[in-house]
Amino acid sequence: MEAKHLEKQRLKEQRMKEQIASRPDWLKIQVSTGPNYRDLKGIMRGKSLHTVCEEARCPNIFECWEHRTATFMILGDICTRACRFCAVHSGKPTELDWAEPKRVADAVVDMGLQHVVVTSVARDDLEDGGASIFAATIRAIRERVPGCGVEVLIPDFMGNWDALKTVLDASPDILNHNVETVRRLSDKVRSKAKYDRTLELLRRSKEMRPDIRTKSSIMVGLGETMEEIYETMDDLRAVDVDILTIGQYLQPTKKHLLVEKFYTPTEFLRLRGEGLKRGFAHVESGPLVRSSYHAHEQVLRANGLPLQSLSAEEREQHLKRQAAESMTAAAGTDGGYGD
Repeated sequence: MEAKHLEKQRLKEQRMKEQIASRPDWLKIQVSTGPNYRDLKGIMRGKSLHTVCEEARCPNIFECWEHRTATFMILGDICTRACRFCAVHSGKPTELDWAEPKRVADAVVDMGLQHVVVTSVARDDLEDGGASIFAATIRAIRERVPGCGVEVLIPDFMGNWDALKTVLDASPDILNHNVETVRRLSDKVRSKAKYDRTLELLRRSKEMRPDIRTKSSIMVGLGETMEEIYETMDDLRAVDVDILTIGQYLQPTKKHLLVEKFYTPTEFLRLRGEGLKRGFAHVESGPLVRSSYHAHEQVLRANGLPLQSLSAEEREQHLKRQAAESMTAAAGTDGGYGD
């Protein structure tokens, strides 16, 4: 039995190495650790803060940090769950840090942010799942930077709707909770989280606070079909989700699920079109898109605001990215790289 398990692990490691070696060009990342990147790293370490950019090994960290944007990860860096797609460490969390909201707000000031994204590890060990720290962080940021947009990416709080209300009462601009994958694969991909609980959280959020935009994200490349992705879009629209992000799943370590397919830029454009056709206010879809990727632009588009609402630097980066995506899509094919 042990020999069979070891052989299975060996084959999985071999396949992972082959996938990394054969990744298509549109998934190859330019590493650039410029002055802003180093400055942000210094701010985070100096204030003993965590970012999902680092903990989840986000492929966009070099681009985002160089443009002084980051997603804060509160409630520590140890998650009580062990999802099979996520690189964040799992185990028994440390104590609760009630000074963390102030440090996050101080970092927002130091970074000069006008839109901030706050997420967390899952804290199933806490009665409210950490909702009170989320609320305190939102309020601390509002106090220090009154005009700053605040987006929260929350766990499901194990279906504790009082905890959800605690977060909503702090009035974030965006309430984000990720469905992650299609219904058929949900139990395989996510630890403890339930597909229908996710939909119920998003539904209740809109019911409690219809003035707060809701958002969710789908990873592709885990073995789902296009039809299943469309069904997931329909499920999210049925609970009035406003913003959808779609990105390529990339295996972070040999312990995690293998990639079943690399989607092409053309396929991501098609998924964006399908999402907009279904009524999402904005769909961000691309190989390297992650839930908080260019979050400020997502909010502007969802609210129907023009590109001119961005700063000059943000406009330049947006236009460059659009041009690059168009060129890559034109060179791509519909088939992608499957197994």
